[in-house]
Amino acid sequence: MLISMLLIAAAGAGGFAITYLIDDDAPIMWRLAAGNIIGSAVFGTLGFFLALAVGLNAAVVIAAVLLTTSALLIFYAGDNRKKLQRNWYDAKSRLHGAPGRRSLRFAYYAFFFLLFFSFFDRSMIVSPDGIFTGGSQNLGDLPFHLGAIFSFVEVNNFPPVNPSFAGARFSYPFIADLLTAFAFKLGAGVRDAMFVQNLSWAISLVIVLERFVWKLTASRLAARLAPPLLFFSGGLGFIWFLGDYWSQSKGFFDFLWHLPKDYTIGDGFRWGNSMVVLFMTQRSLLLGMPLTLIVLGFLWKRFATENTEEAGNRIAPSPNPPVPLSPRLPFSTQAFVTGLLAGLLPLIHLHSLAVLFVVGFFLFILKPEKWVTWISFAVGVAVVAVPELIWSVSGSASETSKFFGWHFGWDKGEQNFVTFWFTNTGIFVPILLAGTYLIAMHQKAEAREGTSEGLPQSRIAAKKKQAKENRRQHDDADSAHTTHHSALLFLLPFAFLFLVSNVAKLAPWEWDNIKVLIYWFVGSIPFAALAIAFMWKKESGLWKVCASVCFVALIASGALDVWRVVSGQINYKVFDSDAVEIAEQIERRVPANSMFLNAPTYNTAIVLTGRQSVMRYPGHLGSHGIDYSTRESDVKRIYQGGSDAIALMEKYRIDHVLISPEERNLGGLNEQFFARFPIAAESGQYRLYRIR
Repeated sequence: MLISMLLIAAAGAGGFAITYLIDDDAPIMWRLAAGNIIGSAVFGTLGFFLALAVGLNAAVVIAAVLLTTSALLIFYAGDNRKKLQRNWYDAKSRLHGAPGRRSLRFAYYAFFFLLFFSFFDRSMIVSPDGIFTGGSQNLGDLPFHLGAIFSFVEVNNFPPVNPSFAGARFSYPFIADLLTAFAFKLGAGVRDAMFVQNLSWAISLVIVLERFVWKLTASRLAARLAPPLLFFSGGLGFIWFLGDYWSQSKGFFDFLWHLPKDYTIGDGFRWGNSMVVLFMTQRSLLLGMPLTLIVLGFLWKRFATENTEEAGNRIAPSPNPPVPLSPRLPFSTQAFVTGLLAGLLPLIHLHSLAVLFVVGFFLFILKPEKWVTWISFAVGVAVVAVPELIWSVSGSASETSKFFGWHFGWDKGEQNFVTFWFTNTGIFVPILLAGTYLIAMHQKAEAREGTSEGLPQSRIAAKKKQAKENRRQHDDADSAHTTHHSALLFLLPFAFLFLVSNVAKLAPWEWDNIKVLIYWFVGSIPFAALAIAFMWKKESGLWKVCASVCFVALIASGALDVWRVVSGQINYKVFDSDAVEIAEQIERRVPANSMFLNAPTYNTAIVLTGRQSVMRYPGHLGSHGIDYSTRESDVKRIYQGGSDAIALMEKYRIDHVLISPEERNLGGLNEQFFARFPIAAESGQYRLYRIR
């Protein structure tokens, strides 16, 4: 475990250093968070391509050495050392601020740390009775990720083939699982490795999102409100919760400890709380989203700056600058480096790359005069992303035609479109519209009053006071130069994402549009948070009550579902103890390159061995655009032991056949047919037959 932690530290150090190549004004806390994400992304991708050449063990060491060396080289440059020194002085000066402010900031981040610790601790639960999960939507996703992780560790699955569908390229974005495999290979338990990574990525997402919103709105309160709005997202399910409470006899707190269901997913709710349906189940998004927000923050900074060259040489003021800094990297260079980072997304989270493509296209159309920045960024993306995309699609069993089709209303079913979205997101859209209205009104007021030279003295004083506060807090200097006009324009691509996701399906399973819709939500959060912050800052107590009610209404349903997880109310068995035992026997006795036949379920014991299956869960295969119908029929015919069973086993080159409760539930199982073959492993109701 110690070695794996050192590995994470090495990756984080490399990522921390890279932040100095893309952002000159960021505080050190953001650099640590962004460095964790960038380091993980670079380490995973670099390690993958190295593993193709030298194997997993050597790749882990070489990638760690390269990242650590790159950090030293980056800081070897005088300017970057000076920037690091300035960050250190700024961080120390913050520690001497008002004790009350420091305590609030500590409590804010401590809350999220404890929340994520308790939440992701329930993702995978190992006990003598087997392997469980405490997430209501994680029953199928946990074994999928375990299958990928064990395939890298136990079978050295390079170049990766799909462990769930023999003979096909593993085109699912797998870097998050590969990073877990790296840590596992160095001695960390798979559960501990997943937990530490999920926890660190989630904390990093809080910090990255907070700064993204601050840069967009120039409101500290809006920035603080944004993470709760994301992590406790939900709709009007809390009304259903109240109805369930009043219809039974338990006390309120007793009922809270025994919630009967989720209140953001199921029974007409399809949006789902982000933590429950996305960040626990889709680990790729937990790594991909903060990386995308880092890139979006850079794009916003360039988009909102009026004079690129002038802004490119502006240095954020600091009360303790150790030495003067020379001019920054040209925007084109920073854009290229940021593009390289965005180009990592095909193997991390492909939908995030699609979102960046849409945003980048809009920004180019809206401000073509900044074409040097946009082209430099696009070239950087292409350098990394194009080879990754070519590699992932060659040999893939996914059918591209299944990833697009006209489909109105996302996953509304028979519900009315407006009613569906109001039920699922509650008052979020009205609050969002209020935020855009406030920005539009502010923009008109600025246009009437002119620049600060023509403003009343009170406004000049207010601006000076705000500027002083910004310097004291050492936030980026460019935040003060945010234009409300640019903010409204920056919302357009996210609104477009919402529109497209509601008129077409962007994946074989229409619900997977949520991988794009979540970015509409994240891109809109700054404006909704700004509206709540505006109400709270009003002197009237009634406005503060309205702000509080709106905030609670937006997070209540999601908070209920998250509470249901962290309080341990969910314990779904994924693998029983016999499945774990026979998996251990298979690892000891069966060659790693063996082909297995098992029931097409998500929780076959073969998952825990890393070995390859002829076919696993149809739900996963279908959502990845794989046509599995013929193979599914062949699997059933083999288990029925018909006249063509032997020929089919030869066709798929099957070495071992598993018979367990899952296979018996298929129906038509002919166990007598397999009795002719020797038993390779056995535990309880699990029996593995060696075919050849």
